[in-house]
Amino acid sequence: MSMGKRLSAEFLGTFWLVLGGCGSAVLAAKFGGDGNPLGIGFLGVALAFGLTVVTGAYAFGHISGAHFNPAVSVGLWAGGRFPTRDLVPYIIAQVAGGLLAGFILLQIASGASGFAIDGSQAGAFASNGYGALSPGGYSVAAAFLCEVVLTAVFLIVIMGSTHGKAPAGFAPLAIGLSLTLIHLISIPVTNTSVNPARSTAVAFFAGSGAVSQLWLFWVAPLLGGAIGGIIYKWIGSDR
Repeated sequence: MSMGKRLSAEFLGTFWLVLGGCGSAVLAAKFGGDGNPLGIGFLGVALAFGLTVVTGAYAFGHISGAHFNPAVSVGLWAGGRFPTRDLVPYIIAQVAGGLLAGFILLQIASGASGFAIDGSQAGAFASNGYGALSPGGYSVAAAFLCEVVLTAVFLIVIMGSTHGKAPAGFAPLAIGLSLTLIHLISIPVTNTSVNPARSTAVAFFAGSGAVSQLWLFWVAPLLGGAIGGIIYKWIGSDR
């Protein structure tokens, strides 16, 4: 595929991930208020993120590899499966797609009477955070460790399920279910990032607090992705 088509696929796939995942958190997680049986809650949001990856991977995987995440691109690069020359263009396309999704989500959410974003609240507009902006009040050290470890495991699952010797055709399901599980673990800690493009997409609409903490949701996932890529490069080698 041409680079233009590959970058377009990454743009659209990341757009879909943010719109579907963050959209479920903003619009449906607490629909009707706390205790309303129509609200999808943590489980629903976790599943929504997993479903965006499953559907996006089946739609765009044969075009761009379906990264939809700078940490995945960095991890695949560290694991020897992605060329250095493509790294920055992929990341730019992913961030751009996420930001457009964040903007459109804001326009949709603003259509409800009384909608407002309180940037002092944890998880405002599906943003990520630590300390006072962590849903469970977790420290910066806990948030950093959580994001590094879970992103590393995510890369190991991605590289293992897409290995030439893995069962064919099931990689999107394994990757999507992995992301669902990651959200079930870490929504209380950081509101789950493991994806700098996803974090950036909503932080700039959530207020200065989310923006000031955005550094962690770039550094930790990128580090975790690289660690996971290196681990699988060794453990998955035939030598």
